[in-house]
Amino acid sequence: MAKYPVVVYGASGYTGMLIMDWLIDQQIPFTAVARDAKRVQEMMAQRVVRLESATYEIIETEHTVAALTKVFKGARVVCNTVGPFVNFGLTAVEAALKAGCHHIDTTGEQSYIRAVRDQFGELYRQAGLLVSPSTAYMYTFAEIAAELALETDGIDVLETATLCRGPRFAAAGVTVGSTASIFELFRSEQCYLWEKKLVPHAVGTTANVVDPGFVQPVFSIPWGGTSLPVYLEHDARVRCCTSYVGFYDNNVMQLVHGLSQKWEAEYKNLPREQQDAVIKQIVDSTTPSMPPRERTSVARTVDFAIGRGQLAAVRATVHGITPYISTGAVQVAAVMKLLDGETGKVGFASASKAFGHRYLLGFLEQRGLARATVTQL
Repeated sequence: MAKYPVVVYGASGYTGMLIMDWLIDQQIPFTAVARDAKRVQEMMAQRVVRLESATYEIIETEHTVAALTKVFKGARVVCNTVGPFVNFGLTAVEAALKAGCHHIDTTGEQSYIRAVRDQFGELYRQAGLLVSPSTAYMYTFAEIAAELALETDGIDVLETATLCRGPRFAAAGVTVGSTASIFELFRSEQCYLWEKKLVPHAVGTTANVVDPGFVQPVFSIPWGGTSLPVYLEHDARVRCCTSYVGFYDNNVMQLVHGLSQKWEAEYKNLPREQQDAVIKQIVDSTTPSMPPRERTSVARTVDFAIGRGQLAAVRATVHGITPYISTGAVQVAAVMKLLDGETGKVGFASASKAFGHRYLLGFLEQRGLARATVTQL
């Protein structure tokens, strides 16, 4: 049973420790939960900032609904970072519901997000609890940009892009968990929103995204479709939404695109256990260890939304830094609202819908992690 109001599940992982950094910064006590308590203790000692001033406990548990329910009981919010979420996420979502906790996580895995909505959204609403996947840099920054664009009357079509600098799979920048989640996307349908319905992208879809801040277009892919089309599917303001992701200083997306084509040609029809072995080999070869903490001089981001209506047109841009550190900040911004009982939504809802995009943007701006501009076109 958790002694403190916030559970960080996946506490030995890169993102889990960054969430703990921000909880300590805000003087919020927490329970660190993972499969191996000794590893959590060792990694926290190496990685978590200001640990000596923290109030916390460490609990070791198995990844089952029964075991997690027992551990989550007594907390109010579960911050879940255990991925790939399409494989492990629903277990934690069910356990948090049974324990009477809000559940927020860090993934943009579209098939998982749709499963959370369809299987647990109404149950969480009935319980007066929030379940909010993708409360993270990806894709909360892009959603903030989308919401800023939607402040212009008449906007009903959105195109968003998430452009990052710095991550290199083999050279310290993308975590092991993120890499595993990325390659799990090969097995899933990737959808965009078209006339209020989710429609699968054609296999091999790419885009050369143009941003005025860059000399050259950025090679981008749907990246699983992102969470935004799912969150906007039932939004009365929006008819269409397409989202892309690209890295603008290296060839990561060309690598991922090439692997996706290889997957379609060679691995798509293999038995699942053989597919699992392929994914594990890719992850092990591209991200063999946990990367170092991000540097603000390297890890920089540009997320934008272009909104259009019959005559209206607008571009909203969010410039940011350190996406993983920003993910920890977004998680704790959500935690603070939930602990205060200040959420605009219960059930299945995005962070922007639950807490307000202006609140999230202000939290990030105050900490030097993001700034936004809006231009009428």
